[in-house]
Amino acid sequence: MAIALEFIDFVVPIDLIRQKYPGGWAQCLQDHERLIGGRVWFDEHLLRDGAMNPADIESLVEEWTSLGFQPTAELDGQRIWQDCCVVESMLGGPTLPCDWLELSEDGRSAWLKGTQPGEIKWRQKRMPL
Repeated sequence: MAIALEFIDFVVPIDLIRQKYPGGWAQCLQDHERLIGGRVWFDEHLLRDGAMNPADIESLVEEWTSLGFQPTAELDGQRIWQDCCVVESMLGGPTLPCDWLELSEDGRSAWLKGTQPGEIKWRQKRMPL
C-alpha cells in the first residue's frame, strides 16, 4: 500500500510508532482519532499527517520529538531524516534525504521502501469549506 501526499507531509513508519510512541500504535490512533480521514491517514506501514505551511510542519516535528522520536541524524556529514520525514511533494520530495521512503514518479504518493505501493490511502472525510 501507499499514502497520498499533498501540501507538506509529515510521515512516520508505523513500526517506529509501535516502538517509540507512548502507548504504542493504539494510543497514537486514539490521540489522532479526530484527525484520521481528514489531515491524517495511514496504510499498513506509514502514518501521514500534514500542513499547508512550514511553521505547522515544524510544530509537528517538535511535537513528535517531545514524544521521543529522533527526527534527524547525521550520515557522512549530511543531515538526513531518521524517525520521520517531511515531504514537500510539489517542490520535489523530502526536504532532507530519507532512505526509507519511496515516492511515485509524479510525487503524489509514497510507500515504505522495500514494500509494494499498491492501493493509495488518502483522506476519507470531506474537509470543511
